[in-house]
Amino acid sequence: MSVLTTPALPNGFSPPSPAPDTEADEESLTYPLLNRLSRSASNNTSQVAIVGSSVCPIESLDFEIMENDYFKQDWRRGEKIQILQYVSMKWMMCFFIGLLVGLVGFCNNLAVENIAGMKFVVTSDMMLARRYTPAFLVFASSNFGLTLFASLITAFIAPAAAGSGIPEVKAYLNGVDAPAIFSVRTLFVKIVGSISAVSGSLVIGKAGPMVHTGACIAALMGQGGSNKYGLTWKWLKYFKNDRDRRDLVTCGSAAGMAAAFRAPVGGLLFALEEMTSWWRSALLWRAFFTTAVVAIVLRALIDVCLSGKCGLFGKGGLIVFDVTSANSAYQIRDVPPVLFLAVIGGIWGSLYNFLQDRVLRIYNRINERGAAYKIVLALTVSIFTSCLLFGLPWLAPCRPCPSDTSEPCPTIGRNGNFKKFQCPPGHYNDLASLFFNTNDDAIKNLFSKDTDNEFHHLSMLIFFITCFFLSIFSYGIVAPAGLFVPVIVTGAAYGRFIGMLFGSHSTLNHGLFAVLGSASLLGGSMRMSVSLCVIILELTNDLLLLPLMMLVLLISKTVADAFNENIYDLIMRAKGFPYLEGHAEPYLRQLAVSDVVTGPLQLFNGIEKVSNIVHVLKTTGHNGFPVVDEPPLSEAPILFGLILRAHLVTLLKKKAFLQNPVPVGYDAFNQFSADEFAKKGLDHGDRVENIQLTDEEMDMFVDLHPFCNTSPYTVLETMSLAKALVLFRVVGLRHLLVIPKVSGRIPVVGIITRHDFMPEHVLSLHPSLAKSKWKRLRFKLHSGIKFF
Repeated sequence: MSVLTTPALPNGFSPPSPAPDTEADEESLTYPLLNRLSRSASNNTSQVAIVGSSVCPIESLDFEIMENDYFKQDWRRGEKIQILQYVSMKWMMCFFIGLLVGLVGFCNNLAVENIAGMKFVVTSDMMLARRYTPAFLVFASSNFGLTLFASLITAFIAPAAAGSGIPEVKAYLNGVDAPAIFSVRTLFVKIVGSISAVSGSLVIGKAGPMVHTGACIAALMGQGGSNKYGLTWKWLKYFKNDRDRRDLVTCGSAAGMAAAFRAPVGGLLFALEEMTSWWRSALLWRAFFTTAVVAIVLRALIDVCLSGKCGLFGKGGLIVFDVTSANSAYQIRDVPPVLFLAVIGGIWGSLYNFLQDRVLRIYNRINERGAAYKIVLALTVSIFTSCLLFGLPWLAPCRPCPSDTSEPCPTIGRNGNFKKFQCPPGHYNDLASLFFNTNDDAIKNLFSKDTDNEFHHLSMLIFFITCFFLSIFSYGIVAPAGLFVPVIVTGAAYGRFIGMLFGSHSTLNHGLFAVLGSASLLGGSMRMSVSLCVIILELTNDLLLLPLMMLVLLISKTVADAFNENIYDLIMRAKGFPYLEGHAEPYLRQLAVSDVVTGPLQLFNGIEKVSNIVHVLKTTGHNGFPVVDEPPLSEAPILFGLILRAHLVTLLKKKAFLQNPVPVGYDAFNQFSADEFAKKGLDHGDRVENIQLTDEEMDMFVDLHPFCNTSPYTVLETMSLAKALVLFRVVGLRHLLVIPKVSGRIPVVGIITRHDFMPEHVLSLHPSLAKSKWKRLRFKLHSGIKFF
């Protein structure tokens, strides 16, 4: 036996340390010819990121089907009826995803409106009786209790449910696997915690949690049943892979956004524009079908509410801000105010992202200290919010009720535009009309037409500033919380204020300015264009706004892009997700793939010794291993294929061993079923440490040939790293094998994983290339301190 050694390149990551109980002498660990070649370390795809509110290990997903001989043989044995079942079940799953997400979305809105509405009604009744101190205590204690409940169940049951969930789902669809983000506990806490937190008057939304909820429902259905509880069918085994689960999660995220705003086309475009990294026409049809089912379910349930059976939910107006304006005509003189609104909205959006990123980094340091700190932080934000929401309306002047209003003024015992608060009879407090409502009702009030004289400019300014900062400080606590609705309500207040400033210089009413203000702040923060445009048009039901909406979104996004990235990319970076961008940085074109692979690389022979497999699995965190055939199995050393860690563990668990190193061929198929090699559920499957093997079994052999992917994606060592990134991202790979340029050398020289494309890794190996990174515009103060 002989060992070939090559000097390892500088390693950007610390290699895994050997287990203390697996020490052995050098002779026992020596593999024939190639098996201990040290060249690539990035095969170890595990790292740590912040999932929800906890620090957890994450891994990469392999969206490419592992097409080994066993997989191909299993498909060949399949009958036509099984193929038909497979295709039909995809559509059936999409139907049930849409049905369940629609039901959850409706119940979510129903619960929030009734819980929050009851709180506001009790508080308002005390205010009418001039019992101001008890009213504040009831209001603050209700918010405190609801926030406490949401934070407790999140911190102790499912920390992965904290936040909106959109960054986690987006990272998953990019190929990053984080634990527990789609578990049953996460789904339960996401639904219940979101209802509780939103009802607690925190300036947060439920659109983001609905996207995560839809993805959870889809992922749970994509498991193909449960072997543990016997809830599975034989032909569902074909869904147990990352690619089919990715497609279902995409449909679920689209359904979640559609349910949040009753915007089926907007939800579809949101998944296409913002969430997914891979898209194809078949997925487009299934996602469209899923969102259509959501729209039908919501429409049917809203019809039930028209009969008055939904309590304080009323007629279901929370789901869609139906503020159709029959007079949306505009003239050329309306363009300058809209341009001004779009530019300033882009600046506000970038500032929002900047401050949100800084606050989240501070919150992460606090949350790392334990559950008690997380809960105290959430309760502090709740108390501060209650004080502001109850105290600030006292600064607003009482306004006389308009004579031409279509609803009672002041509003007593119900939601509306005219909250009496502390005002005398015949007057209302316009700021209380916004603060003492749910965020959805506040948006509806701001979007309403023919209300130009109902709000004072000082009240609008106070409301805008308060929502702007409260939404920043409320996101990041240990509770399900979204960003969409807070940005919409903040932008609506900003737009109304701009409309008040221009006054007679524009023919647009203040409600339309509010809609355009929401679009500008959304464009400046979220950096989406097509999906946001369609979502706003669907939730306002005003198609005449389309030209102005497009103009506002394009300008605000362009202005904000000059300062920083969109909010979800900033959150993913703060959480540590290794997200692969769709574009390649210029410095990647200056490098070849051989410039970033680092050691050690672990290889296996086609027929390998059990003890060698166990040692490698215990002493490395690698998830994929090249399999090399050498004489006498081949004339010269050749790359036979790639085998996954999970498949090796399965072989060890089943003890499919050989007494002698001879090929077993297709006889190996008789010892296994397809389910044993399928993708596991939400856990990470079996571990090699849990497998007990005798000394006799350790000296036996395993034929790896039938279980290898014999056609893995490979690139030459001289390929540009930028081209490799495009291939890696478009195909959805987890491992990309690097082969030598010339023959006569070792058949594989390294493995590229997503961590090899991360800027931190590449620039740590080649720091001189940092100057080649794309540089965004930065404004500096005269002292040289960066403002952004």
